[in-house]
Amino acid sequence: MPHVVVVGGGPGGYEAALVARRLGARVTVVERHGLGGAAVLTDVVPSKTLIATAEWFTTAEQGPELGVRGEAPAGERRDLVDLEAVNARVLALADAQSRDIHSRLEREGVEIVAGAGRLDGPSRVVVDTGTGTTTLDADTVLLAVGATPRTLPTAVPDGERILTWTQLYGLAELPEKLIVVGSGVTGAEFAGAYQALGSQVVLVSSRDRVLPGEDMDAAELLEGVFRARGMTVMSRSRAASAVRTEDGVAVTLTDGRVVEGSHVLIAVGGVPSTAGIGLEEAGVRLSASGHVEVDRVSRTSVPGVYAAGDCTGVLPLASVAAMQGRIAMSHALGDAVAPLKPGRVAANIFTAPEIATVGLSESTLRERGYRYVTTTLPLARNPRAKMLGMRDGFVKLFAHPDAGVVLGGVVVAPRASELIFPITLAVAHRLTVDDVADSFTVYPSLSGSIAEAARVLHGQSGEDAAV
Repeated sequence: MPHVVVVGGGPGGYEAALVARRLGARVTVVERHGLGGAAVLTDVVPSKTLIATAEWFTTAEQGPELGVRGEAPAGERRDLVDLEAVNARVLALADAQSRDIHSRLEREGVEIVAGAGRLDGPSRVVVDTGTGTTTLDADTVLLAVGATPRTLPTAVPDGERILTWTQLYGLAELPEKLIVVGSGVTGAEFAGAYQALGSQVVLVSSRDRVLPGEDMDAAELLEGVFRARGMTVMSRSRAASAVRTEDGVAVTLTDGRVVEGSHVLIAVGGVPSTAGIGLEEAGVRLSASGHVEVDRVSRTSVPGVYAAGDCTGVLPLASVAAMQGRIAMSHALGDAVAPLKPGRVAANIFTAPEIATVGLSESTLRERGYRYVTTTLPLARNPRAKMLGMRDGFVKLFAHPDAGVVLGGVVVAPRASELIFPITLAVAHRLTVDDVADSFTVYPSLSGSIAEAARVLHGQSGEDAAV
């Protein structure tokens, strides 16, 4: 029976372990913090649970328009939020999810070793358990060691006023004025959530708009919503340092301006947790950024050693990590396997409204010189959206001008994470706009806008294509 050792118990690791067990391998998972990894314990599950609480206020904003009295003005929300209770719920849910994963692995016969693992050559893992070391010989090793928040040497987190996103859940009170450094996905999500909960928020963006890597129309719409809700967005502004003051923090920008607040969140990306665990000594090739280089079936440069998740730098998504782990074990253990196809990955930004994307983006289509047709339908035209008081958002589709195949799409709406799925199916199975348009949708429904967008694209010729 082949022995598979998985270093890291996040989505890439535990999903790989389950596949390997089903394929008949003996499996050992090495995890030092808890099953589920950062995705469950400090990142995805906690942040989206916090955002779910913030959504309550965002939804309540439509109350007066719908004839419901009692909506709390933004300035009074701080008094309604018991952040200590919110964070207790966040951490309890994360712990429960971690325990569920632990129980699942045990039921499947996976051995779990608590400790920090490192490679000792390509087929051996040494585990520091805190009280000693354990050596595991392996036929196959999967590295799923994840990433940690990137910090700035001039803004060292202290867990009290200068924070990374993993430290937010230790706050007992809602920040009076939160400065968020970084306008990528993490920065935008937390900025929107804390603004909805009642904090004053200043979002410091080094680029000319928030979410610089996302669909331009979606990013511009969200920035407009942020500003309309009272958030201060400082575009083309880069933080040079952050220091504690007597009763808060002072963030100095590279142009000399100083922004003062009660707390600052440093959200400037992640660093792969690949240093000091024997990878280079074992021959595992790393990129200049420290990520493990892998191919589309998760193989590293060393035979028998695979990698999955944020440590690979492919796409920093739990769903991608899980798929990489499953693909790796199928390949290693001789099962049928299809290589990872990043162009079919659906992603979501949990702001209000949410931004969901799948397939080729408009910027990619233009950069590669592809011919395409596109249409954008405002959410405000949708009858169900009108009933729910939703105005901010849209559905956008991209399709081949001749074949009509759906190339990608963007949904900006509440629960866009759910609405993107029909477009994901269309992209994954190369459906045409006519296939989508001819499918029934419920009336009234938000998903009706997806079918309507497909109908608009019916019959558009190459001459109409955007380039």
